[in-house]
Amino acid sequence: MSQRFSRYAWSVLGLNLLVILWGALVRASKSGEGCGDHWPLCNGTVVPHAAEIATLIEFTHRLTTGLALISVVVMAIWAARAFGPSPVRTAAIWSAVLIVTEALLGAGLVLFRYVGADQSVGRAVYLSAHLINTLLMLAAMALTAWWGSGHAPIRFAEDRSAARLLAIAIGAALIVGVSGAVAALSDTLFPATSLSTGWAADFSASAPLYVRLRIWHPVIAAVAGGYIAFAALMVSRMVAAARRCGVAVVALAGLQLTAGVVNWWLLAPIWMQLVHLMLADLLWLALVLLTAAALERSPVWRPQTDAPALADNPLPHRV
Repeated sequence: MSQRFSRYAWSVLGLNLLVILWGALVRASKSGEGCGDHWPLCNGTVVPHAAEIATLIEFTHRLTTGLALISVVVMAIWAARAFGPSPVRTAAIWSAVLIVTEALLGAGLVLFRYVGADQSVGRAVYLSAHLINTLLMLAAMALTAWWGSGHAPIRFAEDRSAARLLAIAIGAALIVGVSGAVAALSDTLFPATSLSTGWAADFSASAPLYVRLRIWHPVIAAVAGGYIAFAALMVSRMVAAARRCGVAVVALAGLQLTAGVVNWWLLAPIWMQLVHLMLADLLWLALVLLTAAALERSPVWRPQTDAPALADNPLPHRV
């Protein structure tokens, strides 16, 4: 039963990653107005008849969001019945709560008309809240699958060095995510025609606010990415059981920074924005699982050169 649940929980996480990427396509292609200002209907009907690409993109996103919602509700019910009071059930319930708020925030984008070419500050604030909810939702789903696979729950040790390193890393990742959401919105609303014109606009006092904020994202990402990689390496040395997740975090941090440079160099084409977002989500998930692995058994770090205690390895007496 637990193995079947584990496979299902990981598949639910994968499905939601795809839905999130499709949602980014909606934003990047300015298809948020594809169904007008109607929600949950699309242009006033259940199934739209228009063949416009924006309508198809937005309607597909709504359909896949509905499927993702159903899959998470099933996961939460299954966890409650199969595991009873446990971290698995708690994480699954939080997954269900957060996907509901995710759907409501998505509806708000349409109803408040924070779509298309809207340049209001409210849209940036709303997208930032949406982004944080998305990351928390992914974390809850990942922990559901992790604990459902048989891993022990988190317990803090007396030595909380690893916990402090990871808490700061998680906070840094959230800040990078918010700055990235603003930068992506800026690329959508004010696409650069060349590197030189885009660079000049970033530092121009007369440029729109979104454009002037865009330059801060690579700075924040470089500093935070470096710290996240450093924290992952330190935690990997402290906790042997977390090394695999630590290596994944370091590798994904490097790939993400590289993707950011490529995205800037290519002037943020839609396909590269989606790759950049996918790597960001995978890095977030690896960081969450690194935290779960490092803290699950309250390990206390000991230098690898320590010799085993005499009492644990008694030597035979010589006659």
